[in-house]
Amino acid sequence: MRLLQHNRGEKGSGTGMDQQPCLVGRRAVRLALVLSCLVLFTHGGHANALGHEPRPLSLRLRARVPISDAVGQYQVVERAASWAPEQTAFIVCDMWDLHHCLNAVRRAEEMAPRMDQVLKYARERGVQIIHAPSGCMDTYKDHPARLRAIATPKAGNLPAGIGQWCYKIPSEEQGAYPIDQANGGEDDDPAEHAAWAEKLEKMGRNPKAPWKSQMKRLTIDPDRDLISDQGEEIWSILEARGIKNVVLMGVHLNMCVLGRPFGLRQMAKNGRNVVLVRDLTDTMYDPTQAPFVSHFSGTDLMVEHVEKFVCPSITSDQFLGGTPSRFSGDKRPHLVFVIAEDEYRTELSLPAFIAQEKLLHQYHVSYVLDSGEDRNVLPGLGILKQADALFVSVRRRVLPEEQVKELQSFVVSGKPVLGIRTASHAFAASAKQAVPSGHVSWTRFDPEVLGGNYQGHHKAGPKVEITRPNGAGEHPILREVNVPKLTGFGSLYKVSPLASTTQVLLTGAIPDHAAEPVAWVNTPSSGARVFYTSLGHRDDFALADFNRLLHNAIDWAIGGAESSAAGAR
Repeated sequence: MRLLQHNRGEKGSGTGMDQQPCLVGRRAVRLALVLSCLVLFTHGGHANALGHEPRPLSLRLRARVPISDAVGQYQVVERAASWAPEQTAFIVCDMWDLHHCLNAVRRAEEMAPRMDQVLKYARERGVQIIHAPSGCMDTYKDHPARLRAIATPKAGNLPAGIGQWCYKIPSEEQGAYPIDQANGGEDDDPAEHAAWAEKLEKMGRNPKAPWKSQMKRLTIDPDRDLISDQGEEIWSILEARGIKNVVLMGVHLNMCVLGRPFGLRQMAKNGRNVVLVRDLTDTMYDPTQAPFVSHFSGTDLMVEHVEKFVCPSITSDQFLGGTPSRFSGDKRPHLVFVIAEDEYRTELSLPAFIAQEKLLHQYHVSYVLDSGEDRNVLPGLGILKQADALFVSVRRRVLPEEQVKELQSFVVSGKPVLGIRTASHAFAASAKQAVPSGHVSWTRFDPEVLGGNYQGHHKAGPKVEITRPNGAGEHPILREVNVPKLTGFGSLYKVSPLASTTQVLLTGAIPDHAAEPVAWVNTPSSGARVFYTSLGHRDDFALADFNRLLHNAIDWAIGGAESSAAGAR
């Protein structure tokens, strides 16, 4: 794999090596820059590079909030935010030219092109870019962006400790730190790591701390950007320029991005609106350490920790379009949960299920959630282009035509689909529901994809007795599921008869009514593996055997993971 380029003569790389003032008259140039910066700050901030009123940055902030009646469980929520570019700064944390961990170098190099695109997007809209390659300020001592930062008047409201590393903030006391990083987190092959250390030494670099600059792939604009690694300096920059909002990206999330004096913790505890770009970060995590998951699962667990206790996160596609970035080495199947229903609170129960069953140990998990503003729009559904499996918990959302096409495109691809409870009428309008112009009522999702035949439900109240019908056999989905311990707490759905392409796994019955299928698999025309259950009341998730049923269904649908599921439990 190609490593970082170290050609000092590379043009347009944007580092201090390329953009320093010439030796002749350097002191005069430096003085002029400092004076011009002082004038700029005196007149109230930087000018808009666009020359006109910039468009707001439209963001979807993802966080995890405690569930009031379930200790230790969190709901995944997204909310829309609109940030003024001139009140926003992007901080690039420790994207060094070299690192003592070779795999860290490779991952940073993979992130850099996308990160540079994001910085260009933000810069062109008048966002302040701050490059923070810690410990590398000598390289940039004469760089215009560094001089501009130095010239910033010291703020009069410096928070206590803003110049120091922050190891924990009070909110983090509510949960356990998710990964063991006591060994430094290097995940290199030992032989390769030894060869890398020897190479660094031959280059004249300290193998334990080889960085001297920010990587050349990230552009530093000499006229607009700033360079600083000092907490007091960066805080003063934010104050002088009226910046309320901070976006952080870079490495490493569990160390520098969280803990630096300009990191997430300091920004959050001192009142900035701060977010993490979760697809433009990485961790120092060694999979041979607890919780003994892949490197990329470790990063996901750290993102989850940040979303619970520190700040929300966003993704780079919110600026660039397309889909979020993902490391090429992350081979975990990508499972997308689409959750938008108001009856059974699966926006609470499904994230709790994911955490309890440790699905992040096996899968890359993404969410598509209700916009909170328009019930018939699901922002971010384009992520299905990256997905390996779709899990639906939606109730009567008639979506824009282009979003329905995205769902249909996924379905016809033959990839797995799973549905729970109201998925049988996920995208179909009720008889009393008006379909907005440009939207589609996809009534055929139930019969043609799930193989179902939803015709309403019996009255609520009676608990549903669950049995395994004759002919269900030893299906992998039923492995280690103690069926007699299953009970349906929600009303029994009327779904008979099912499509001929289905195989019923479980049936449910209530007094004085015929039994109905409550869980089945289907083989639609696409050939996909499809699973559906009409179970999914919030109380159903209190049953270990129901959670096992769902976990087994995911493993079966995605394929090849049946045996690993048992070990993960």
